[in-house]
Amino acid sequence: MAHEVSRFGHVDVDGLPPDLAERIGAIAERSGFVPNVFRALGRRPRELRAFLDYHDALMDSDDGLSKAERELVVVATSGANNCTYCVVAHGAILRIRYKDPEIADRVATNPYAVELSGRERAIVDLALLVARSSESLTEADLDDAREAGLTEDEIWDVGAITALFAMSNRLAHLTALRPNPEFFLMGRLPR
Repeated sequence: MAHEVSRFGHVDVDGLPPDLAERIGAIAERSGFVPNVFRALGRRPRELRAFLDYHDALMDSDDGLSKAERELVVVATSGANNCTYCVVAHGAILRIRYKDPEIADRVATNPYAVELSGRERAIVDLALLVARSSESLTEADLDDAREAGLTEDEIWDVGAITALFAMSNRLAHLTALRPNPEFFLMGRLPR
């Protein structure tokens, strides 16, 4: 029988410790629903706190990469890792941030062929290199990113976001995490 959220069960917001309930409640208030990743990870509150802290440090920064570029990294690498949950959830955010109902599908399914600016291409190429064969990363690869205009901190962000979502993608696979139905239409239809 199919599960609602995760093969390991889940915790609703009212079952979380107060600090996490407040934090996740604020996300639910903005989005109109509680993303299933928080319900699944809520089974292990210490890990959920750590995940949220690192996620927010990387994804909510106003320095360097734009928030849309950060989501571009997540969708490209989650596609490479075949992570349905992250492609669907972050694809919704990418569509909204780019104001483009097709961008996430194109990036997730064929990131090498999608039309991107030179800067965006460098971001995606670096993210995919780190996601798929980080051991082969060379100074020449980093020089390519620099030549496209990425700063040292932006290069670091591409790598750190890729690494965080490698973990997230694998947890989503382990738990068989199901995307919330709300994510599928977000950013596709006018509000």
